[in-house]
Amino acid sequence: MAFLAGLVATLFFLDLLRAYRRSRQPHTAAYMAGIGFFAIATWALFTGSAFGWTSASYRAFFLFGAIVNIPVLALGSMFLVVGRRAGHAMLLALFPFFAISIPMTLAEPFDAGSLPADGVPGGRELWAEMFGPRLWAAIGGGMGATIIIVLALVSVVRFWRRNRRLVFGNILIVAGTLAATTGGTILAFGIDWGFSGSLLVAATLIWAGFRVAVSARRTLSTSVGT
Repeated sequence: MAFLAGLVATLFFLDLLRAYRRSRQPHTAAYMAGIGFFAIATWALFTGSAFGWTSASYRAFFLFGAIVNIPVLALGSMFLVVGRRAGHAMLLALFPFFAISIPMTLAEPFDAGSLPADGVPGGRELWAEMFGPRLWAAIGGGMGATIIIVLALVSVVRFWRRNRRLVFGNILIVAGTLAATTGGTILAFGIDWGFSGSLLVAATLIWAGFRVAVSARRTLSTSVGT
Protein backbone atom coordinates (compact mmCIF):
# COMPACT_ATOMS: atom_id res chain seq x y z
CA MET A 1 0.00 0.00 0.00
CA ALA A 2 2.75 2.46 0.92
CA PHE A 3 4.67 1.64 -2.27
CA LEU A 4 1.57 2.20 -4.43
CA ALA A 5 0.78 5.45 -2.61
CA GLY A 6 4.35 6.67 -3.18
CA LEU A 7 4.17 5.70 -6.86
CA VAL A 8 0.84 7.49 -7.41
CA ALA A 9 2.05 10.60 -5.56
CA THR A 10 5.27 10.69 -7.61
CA LEU A 11 3.39 10.39 -10.90
CA PHE A 12 1.02 13.12 -9.73
CA PHE A 13 4.00 15.34 -8.90
CA LEU A 14 5.42 14.82 -12.40
CA ASP A 15 2.03 15.65 -13.92
CA LEU A 16 1.96 18.89 -11.91
CA LEU A 17 5.53 19.68 -12.92
CA ARG A 18 4.56 19.37 -16.58
CA ALA A 19 1.51 21.57 -15.99
CA TYR A 20 3.62 24.20 -14.21
CA ARG A 21 6.12 24.33 -17.06
CA ARG A 22 3.25 25.20 -19.38
CA SER A 23 1.35 27.67 -17.22
CA ARG A 24 3.81 29.07 -14.61
CA GLN A 25 0.80 29.67 -12.36
CA PRO A 26 1.39 30.07 -8.60
CA HIS A 27 -1.43 27.71 -7.65
CA THR A 28 0.13 24.96 -9.76
CA ALA A 29 3.50 25.58 -8.11
CA ALA A 30 1.94 25.30 -4.65
CA TYR A 31 0.04 22.13 -5.52
CA MET A 32 3.24 20.68 -7.01
CA ALA A 33 5.18 21.43 -3.82
CA GLY A 34 2.44 19.99 -1.61
CA ILE A 35 2.21 16.76 -3.57
CA GLY A 36 6.01 16.58 -3.70
CA PHE A 37 6.07 16.71 0.11
CA PHE A 38 3.32 14.08 0.19
CA ALA A 39 5.43 11.81 -2.05
CA ILE A 40 8.52 12.24 0.15
CA ALA A 41 6.49 11.33 3.25
CA THR A 42 4.99 8.29 1.57
CA TRP A 43 8.35 6.98 0.36
CA ALA A 44 9.70 7.51 3.90
CA LEU A 45 6.74 5.44 5.15
CA PHE A 46 7.53 2.69 2.66
CA THR A 47 11.24 2.72 3.55
CA GLY A 48 10.57 2.62 7.28
CA SER A 49 7.95 -0.10 7.02
CA ALA A 50 9.96 -2.28 4.67
CA PHE A 51 13.52 -1.87 5.98
CA GLY A 52 13.09 -0.61 9.54
CA TRP A 53 12.63 2.88 10.91
CA THR A 54 15.48 5.26 11.59
CA SER A 55 15.47 8.72 13.08
CA ALA A 56 15.92 10.26 9.62
CA SER A 57 13.15 8.27 7.91
CA TYR A 58 10.65 8.92 10.69
CA ARG A 59 11.39 12.64 10.87
CA ALA A 60 10.98 12.90 7.08
CA PHE A 61 7.71 10.97 7.29
CA PHE A 62 6.34 13.15 10.09
CA LEU A 63 7.58 16.49 8.78
CA PHE A 64 6.47 16.15 5.17
CA GLY A 65 3.39 14.04 5.84
CA ALA A 66 1.93 15.53 9.01
CA ILE A 67 3.10 19.15 9.09
CA VAL A 68 3.94 20.84 5.79
CA ASN A 69 2.07 19.17 2.95
CA ILE A 70 -1.57 20.05 3.81
CA PRO A 71 -0.86 23.79 4.44
CA VAL A 72 1.00 24.01 1.11
CA LEU A 73 -1.88 22.33 -0.72
CA ALA A 74 -4.18 24.83 1.00
CA LEU A 75 -1.93 27.60 -0.31
CA GLY A 76 -2.57 26.32 -3.83
CA SER A 77 -6.32 26.51 -3.24
CA MET A 78 -5.95 30.04 -1.88
CA PHE A 79 -4.13 31.17 -5.04
CA LEU A 80 -6.63 29.41 -7.29
CA VAL A 81 -9.94 30.37 -5.68
CA VAL A 82 -9.32 33.71 -3.95
CA GLY A 83 -6.47 35.17 -6.01
CA ARG A 84 -2.81 36.09 -5.98
CA ARG A 85 -3.03 38.78 -3.32
CA ALA A 86 -4.65 36.37 -0.84
CA GLY A 87 -2.20 33.65 -1.82
CA HIS A 88 0.81 35.88 -1.22
CA ALA A 89 -0.64 36.95 2.16
CA MET A 90 -1.07 33.30 3.17
CA LEU A 91 2.45 32.50 1.99
CA LEU A 92 3.82 35.24 4.26
CA ALA A 93 1.78 33.82 7.15
CA LEU A 94 3.22 30.34 6.51
CA PHE A 95 6.84 31.50 6.80
CA PRO A 96 6.86 31.78 10.62
CA PHE A 97 4.92 28.51 10.87
CA PHE A 98 7.57 26.69 8.84
CA ALA A 99 10.43 28.58 10.52
CA ILE A 100 9.37 27.12 13.87
CA SER A 101 7.89 23.72 12.98
CA ILE A 102 10.61 22.48 10.59
CA PRO A 103 13.65 23.02 12.87
CA MET A 104 11.70 21.71 15.86
CA THR A 105 10.73 18.49 14.06
CA LEU A 106 14.29 17.95 12.86
CA ALA A 107 15.87 18.66 16.24
CA GLU A 108 13.33 17.50 18.85
CA PRO A 109 15.00 14.53 20.55
CA PHE A 110 13.54 11.08 20.87
CA ASP A 111 14.99 7.67 21.55
CA ALA A 112 15.57 6.00 18.16
CA GLY A 113 15.60 2.68 20.00
CA SER A 114 11.91 3.18 20.77
CA LEU A 115 11.03 2.99 17.07
CA PRO A 116 9.16 -0.27 16.40
CA ALA A 117 10.70 -3.02 14.29
CA ASP A 118 7.62 -3.00 12.07
CA GLY A 119 4.42 -1.04 11.72
CA VAL A 120 4.00 2.73 11.77
CA PRO A 121 5.03 4.57 14.96
CA GLY A 122 2.75 7.33 16.21
CA GLY A 123 4.02 10.74 17.21
CA ARG A 124 2.65 10.29 20.72
CA GLU A 125 4.91 7.27 21.23
CA LEU A 126 8.05 9.29 20.49
CA TRP A 127 7.18 12.82 21.59
CA ALA A 128 5.24 12.70 24.83
CA GLU A 129 4.94 16.48 25.15
CA MET A 130 2.13 17.98 23.14
CA PHE A 131 4.05 21.22 22.59
CA GLY A 132 6.43 20.25 19.82
CA PRO A 133 6.09 18.47 16.48
CA ARG A 134 2.69 17.03 17.43
CA LEU A 135 1.30 20.51 18.10
CA TRP A 136 2.51 21.85 14.75
CA ALA A 137 1.09 18.80 13.00
CA ALA A 138 -2.31 19.48 14.60
CA ILE A 139 -2.18 23.16 13.63
CA GLY A 140 -0.93 22.58 10.10
CA GLY A 141 -3.25 19.70 9.32
CA GLY A 142 -6.32 21.31 10.87
CA MET A 143 -5.71 24.74 9.37
CA GLY A 144 -4.80 23.40 5.93
CA ALA A 145 -7.71 20.97 5.68
CA THR A 146 -10.19 23.64 6.80
CA ILE A 147 -8.96 26.09 4.15
CA ILE A 148 -9.10 23.46 1.40
CA ILE A 149 -12.62 22.36 2.33
CA VAL A 150 -14.00 25.91 2.75
CA LEU A 151 -12.52 27.12 -0.55
CA ALA A 152 -13.76 24.01 -2.34
CA LEU A 153 -17.26 24.73 -1.03
CA VAL A 154 -16.90 28.32 -2.25
CA SER A 155 -16.07 26.96 -5.71
CA VAL A 156 -19.05 24.61 -5.56
CA VAL A 157 -21.40 27.53 -4.85
CA ARG A 158 -19.73 29.75 -7.45
CA PHE A 159 -19.74 27.23 -10.33
CA TRP A 160 -22.72 24.99 -9.50
CA ARG A 161 -24.78 26.26 -12.44
CA ARG A 162 -21.94 27.23 -14.76
CA ASN A 163 -19.66 24.21 -14.64
CA ARG A 164 -20.69 20.98 -12.87
CA ARG A 165 -17.47 19.21 -13.88
CA LEU A 166 -15.44 21.81 -12.00
CA VAL A 167 -17.66 21.25 -8.97
CA PHE A 168 -17.11 17.49 -9.23
CA GLY A 169 -13.35 18.02 -9.41
CA ASN A 170 -13.43 20.11 -6.24
CA ILE A 171 -15.50 17.45 -4.47
CA LEU A 172 -12.88 14.84 -5.37
CA ILE A 173 -10.13 17.08 -3.96
CA VAL A 174 -12.08 17.52 -0.72
CA ALA A 175 -12.62 13.75 -0.49
CA GLY A 176 -8.91 13.17 -0.99
CA THR A 177 -8.02 15.74 1.67
CA LEU A 178 -10.39 14.10 4.14
CA ALA A 179 -8.87 10.71 3.35
CA ALA A 180 -5.41 12.09 4.14
CA THR A 181 -6.48 13.76 7.38
CA THR A 182 -8.32 10.67 8.66
CA GLY A 183 -5.19 8.57 8.25
CA GLY A 184 -4.02 9.57 11.72
CA THR A 185 -7.27 8.30 13.24
CA ILE A 186 -6.87 4.99 11.44
CA LEU A 187 -3.28 4.74 12.65
CA ALA A 188 -4.41 5.35 16.24
CA PHE A 189 -6.38 2.10 16.03
CA GLY A 190 -3.23 0.25 14.95
CA ILE A 191 -4.42 -0.49 11.41
CA ASP A 192 -1.15 0.15 9.58
CA TRP A 193 -2.33 -1.12 6.20
CA GLY A 194 -5.43 1.06 6.53
CA PHE A 195 -3.24 4.10 7.12
CA SER A 196 -1.19 3.37 4.00
CA GLY A 197 -4.42 2.71 2.13
CA SER A 198 -5.79 6.10 3.17
CA LEU A 199 -2.71 7.76 1.65
CA LEU A 200 -3.19 5.81 -1.59
CA VAL A 201 -6.86 6.84 -1.73
CA ALA A 202 -5.95 10.46 -0.92
CA ALA A 203 -3.33 10.72 -3.68
CA THR A 204 -5.63 9.07 -6.22
CA LEU A 205 -8.66 11.23 -5.42
CA ILE A 206 -6.74 14.51 -5.33
CA TRP A 207 -5.04 13.67 -8.65
CA ALA A 208 -8.38 12.74 -10.24
CA GLY A 209 -9.93 15.94 -8.89
CA PHE A 210 -7.07 18.01 -10.24
CA ARG A 211 -7.38 16.51 -13.72
CA VAL A 212 -11.17 16.96 -13.78
CA ALA A 213 -10.88 20.56 -12.52
CA VAL A 214 -8.19 21.46 -15.07
CA SER A 215 -10.27 20.06 -17.91
CA ALA A 216 -13.36 21.84 -16.63
CA ARG A 217 -11.55 25.19 -16.36
CA ARG A 218 -10.34 24.86 -19.95
CA THR A 219 -13.93 24.27 -21.05
CA LEU A 220 -15.10 27.27 -19.02
CA SER A 221 -12.39 29.51 -20.47
CA THR A 222 -13.28 28.41 -24.02
CA SER A 223 -16.98 29.09 -23.50
CA VAL A 224 -16.28 32.51 -22.00
CA GLY A 225 -13.93 33.36 -24.86
CA THR A 226 -16.54 32.48 -27.46
